[in-house]
Amino acid sequence: MISNNQTAFYHHVPDTLEQEKASQSNRMVINDFTPLTRLIQQRYGDSLDAIILYGSCLHTRTIKDAVVDFYVIVDDYKAAFSSRFLRTISAWLPPTVFYVEDKVSGLRAKYAVISNEDFSRGIRHWFHPYLWARFAQPTRILYARNKQCEQKLHTLLADAVLIFLKNTLPALGNATVTAEGVWVNAFTLSYGAELRTERANRPRQLSDFSLGDFTRLTMFAAPNLEDKLTPLKNGQYKCNFSAQEKRKVLRQWRLRRLQGRFLSILRLSKATFTFTDAIDYAAWKIKRHSGVSVEITPNMRRFPILWGLKVLWSLLRQGVVR
Repeated sequence: MISNNQTAFYHHVPDTLEQEKASQSNRMVINDFTPLTRLIQQRYGDSLDAIILYGSCLHTRTIKDAVVDFYVIVDDYKAAFSSRFLRTISAWLPPTVFYVEDKVSGLRAKYAVISNEDFSRGIRHWFHPYLWARFAQPTRILYARNKQCEQKLHTLLADAVLIFLKNTLPALGNATVTAEGVWVNAFTLSYGAELRTERANRPRQLSDFSLGDFTRLTMFAAPNLEDKLTPLKNGQYKCNFSAQEKRKVLRQWRLRRLQGRFLSILRLSKATFTFTDAIDYAAWKIKRHSGVSVEITPNMRRFPILWGLKVLWSLLRQGVVR
């Protein structure tokens, strides 16, 4: 991963911001995820540090026909995996994605395994927003090894908010915006840095869905943004960035977009080795988000990486994947 020095932020995380992220991540969840979290705990045993829920199932009324998204944080890859192959690819390009299904309840989940060290590094130092953009958003900590582990997660989640805003706000230049505008801009930039099947209005949907949470996060983060985001009346903010700062950050996001496409292809290729029925899941997700059906052929099952790249190129040309 390309690294980016962002230490100035996580050394000075405001208590109010950390407390807000802690409050959000410890809220009750609508559904019962116990059958899935129990299976994950059985798989990883003493190496398991935390299970974090994120994504659309955070708010869905029912998860019966959905695929739940978890992040599974482990002590280290050697303790988590007996397979040298899994240890190697996990350290080479974290996280590593797996599938779990509870036969009794019928619940299914896609979960990404990452070490404690890589999770911290990904939020605080990666140039690409893969982790810090995800964990600036609402999450729930469903399991933590102990209070010390949980406290560290709260700090990292607050770090993610500051780093996300630091890297996206300059794109607004010298302007007056609402908290909603701040986050729509941030999600638009971060979604553009990965291969996505969601529709173009997804950044606004994300912002609107948890607008109250994002409004509070913006309020608590603003004092620590080096006077670059000044609160005004009526819930608005003044962005204080020069034209030069705006051009610089937009160049960085163009680079993240190129890097993200390459990393997305690598991660999709890696998932064919670790994710049960990865081809079927990808086709289901494309259909769910875009309405486009992907025909799964015998050749695609036999050579998933080769044929998957061919299908991906076709979907990119059609604008289904962005």
